[in-house]
Amino acid sequence: MPGVGIDALRSGWSHEYAINHSIISRESGMSINRGALRWAIVPACATGALIALADVDTPLRMIFTPLFLLSVPGIAAAGLLRDRDPLIALSVGVAASFLSNVLLATAMSSFDAWSPRAGVVTIAALGGFIYALSLLHRGSESVQTEQGAGSR
Repeated sequence: MPGVGIDALRSGWSHEYAINHSIISRESGMSINRGALRWAIVPACATGALIALADVDTPLRMIFTPLFLLSVPGIAAAGLLRDRDPLIALSVGVAASFLSNVLLATAMSSFDAWSPRAGVVTIAALGGFIYALSLLHRGSESVQTEQGAGSR
């Protein structure tokens, strides 16, 4: 392992080595992959939502609608944790996605109000709300940074 000190090798695993040589990094090459992934997921999720809302009977509905229902809350929740470890953001996103869908399905069946259209609209509204929170959170960070810049 080039670039790892003797002390790091003795301790077993160097945290600095893990950060500097991680698979999930914030280098420019990773942003291209994220952009490509985003451009693949967004139209697929939009297709799933439109198919469910229009009640189109097609075999693609079983692929795209669950993709929408599972991706939107997870991506929105992971977006709140952008400045954290990517593995933690991914884990929280997956957990938030399953939690929101299970709670929605439980509430809809408890109140005898099962509707695929209402489920899609509710998940879209939840994802939009969480996305708006992430935009507000990023905006408040820049204000705090600007206010704190000249305080010393």
